[in-house]
Parts: sequence; structure tokens; C-alpha cells
Amino acid sequence: MKKKIVSVLLSAVMALSLTACGGAAAPAPEAGDTGAAADTGAAAADTGAAAADTADTAAADTGAAAAGDTADAAATPAATGDIKIGVSIWSSTDVLGSQCKKIIDEAAKALGVSVQYVDQGHVSEQVTASVDQLIAAGCQGIIICNSADTEMTSAIKSCNDAGVYLAQFFRIISKDNSADIYQAATDSEYFVGAVHENEPENGEKLVQILLDKGDRNIGLIGWEQGDATWLGRYEGYKAGVDKWNSEHPDDQAKLSEPQYAGTTAEGGTDAATALMAADPNLDALIPAGGGGEPLLGAIAAVETAGKTGQIDIVSTDFLPDLGERLKDGSMAGESGGHYCDPLFAFMMVYNAIKGNYTGFAGTFNEINFPYLYVSSPDSYADYEKYFVDQLPYTDEELVAMSEQDLAGLTETAAKLSIEDAAARSK
Repeated sequence: MKKKIVSVLLSAVMALSLTACGGAAAPAPEAGDTGAAADTGAAAADTGAAAADTADTAAADTGAAAAGDTADAAATPAATGDIKIGVSIWSSTDVLGSQCKKIIDEAAKALGVSVQYVDQGHVSEQVTASVDQLIAAGCQGIIICNSADTEMTSAIKSCNDAGVYLAQFFRIISKDNSADIYQAATDSEYFVGAVHENEPENGEKLVQILLDKGDRNIGLIGWEQGDATWLGRYEGYKAGVDKWNSEHPDDQAKLSEPQYAGTTAEGGTDAATALMAADPNLDALIPAGGGGEPLLGAIAAVETAGKTGQIDIVSTDFLPDLGERLKDGSMAGESGGHYCDPLFAFMMVYNAIKGNYTGFAGTFNEINFPYLYVSSPDSYADYEKYFVDQLPYTDEELVAMSEQDLAGLTETAAKLSIEDAAARSK
């Protein structure tokens, strides 16, 4: 649909001052998540530097620019064409963000789509402003990794007013905790849907890895208190410990209250140091996510304390050198590999712009994306072969994916695994 006149006026007013858009710096190694989280997450004052190219699986990035600085140093969009899609992301240069950027750029190239990035640092004001910036930049569709449900109120309204399609990645609006916002998304003619992971399940599986290794005093590091992905993982961590304790009355496990690290390595170091000081018997840490940087900080704190191998660490967001860390004991296990999550949000918006997907009002579409789990060097080796040394999809497969209906796209996302990527690479 054509944008409304207000969008044209907004574009004219903002175009001259637009500084936060543009393709970001070269991506870090293709090494899987983040959140999860996602997890999915990223830095309010992002300190993660861009790591090497996919083929170079060197250590993760440890320095960085702030969100605005990243945007100022942005490169040109990945491709040019009649369709322009905006990406509102916490950081396109940290470990997870750079992996997301790489797969999105590859899809954009295969489809002849122009992509515009805004690094918003998961700062609420920047998250909401990023949507208006991308609309002003002429994007017909936007995919967004927001930091809290409340930010989606403004994002949905702006896209409704401008006639711009919108989809979430690494996120979903809580139907129970944010009923009004969920309803606004459901009623919208432009909200295409959400791609997200099963975070409670992720949390339970990570806790189980620690419990199976004999850990009983677990320290927890979160990133942002109101982040929906964090809350889902937290629910899973607690459920996993509660289940263990109910089944093992004589062998109880303990999960600390969370220390919040933001999305920086420094925050992770401070949180891990505080947890070790508070509990001399601490034998495990879970840096819950935040793009990989808090995990790096937590690992550094444990190494400085001389407790590598004594304190097991699990997290979400694969590091580029995860295989080596599993060997030397600085990591005990990790969930990740879900950097293709935003690819499916990108495909949803692409098809909406093309007119292939219609009738969004009255329906909340969602795609559940799977995590991959590794807890040994051997389990990481196959992941590295099919997700690090190469992308899990070829350009031909990306084009074929763009031609799938929503049900087909959902099915394709659900079956992505190391085994699936291996089978398709033959």
C-alpha cells in the first residue's frame, strides 16, 4: 500500500538530519548466537568491536563504539533495488549482531533488496526513534529487535500511520503482560508478525547442563530487567532448578538473584565479580545473554579470579571461539546458532511489501525458531562446519525461501538444525 501523506512529510523533514541509518561495519565471525538473545540483546553503550570475517574464527570482539558512533561509521547498504527494508537492531557489530547482519545482507543480495541499519543499543528512546528514522529513510518495511514491549506501542503506531510493514525478531509481545500492545499489533494492517525462540525451554536446558555436571550453587547475570527475552529465560532457569529440587530433596541446588550487567563486557565482569564475592561456594555462572559481551566479561572475571574450570559457565549467544573454550573449560555449554531468526522476519516483511502476504489485521502471526545446544568440543565441530565456515543457506535456497507462503516459511524455520544444514549441503 502507498504510504500516507504524513510519511512523505516526515521523510522530508527528517532526511536532512538522519545520521543513525546505514549499513554497519564488517560483520564478526559467523558463529551463531542470544537470545539467546537473542537473545537475543545488545549494549546500551555497546563495547563490542567487529570481529574478523566468517572464515576467520578468531576470538570475539572486545572493544566497540556506542550505537550512534556505529551508525556514523556505517557502510553502504548491502544491495540496491525497488524494495528497501530497515533493520532496527541493538548492534550490528557485536558477536550476535554481526552474524545477523551477515545473513540478512546475503538475503538482500540474493533478492536485490536495499537494507538500512540503525544500531539503537537497546536504549528505549533510541529504539522508538529508530523506527521513525527508518521510515524517514524511505523503508517500506522494518524488522526490529526491541528491548521492551512498551516500545512497540510507538513502533506500531508509526508504521500504521506511514503504511510501513513491521515485524519483530528475537522478540514477541507478551499476550498476558502487555495485553493492550498485543491487541494493537493484532489489529494492525501493517504488523506482519514476530519471530522468536522458546526462552523458558532454553533456560531449563541450560540449567540442566550445569546440574548434570554436578553444579549446585549457580550465579545468574541478566541484562535488562524489563526485556521480554530475559524474562522468558529467567522463568526457565528457575523452573529447571525448582524441578531438580523437587526430585532431589537431599541434593538441593540454588539459583542466585540476578545481577544486571546491561549489554557490555564491563557489566559482565562486574556482575560476575559481585556474585563470586557474595558466594565463596559458587560453582556455576549463567550470563543470560545480551549479545555476547556480558558473557566475555564474565569469563574474564572468572579467569582473573583463577577459577577457570572450577566455575562452570553456560550462556546463550555462541562465541566465535566456543570450540576452544569448551576444550579449555572456560565454557561448559551454550545455546545459540539462532542468528537466522531475523532472516525469517526479513522474509515476512519482504513478502508483505511484495503483496504476497496480506490480511494481517485480526491475526498475530508468529514463527518459533529453534536453538542449537552444544556442551562439548565434538558437538561444536559440526556446528562450526555448517554455520561458521559457511552460511546454512545458499543464495538459491534464500530465493526459494522468499517464495514460500507463511506456513511454508514457518516450517522451514522450525526444522533448521545442524543435521538439516548438513543434509542440504550434500
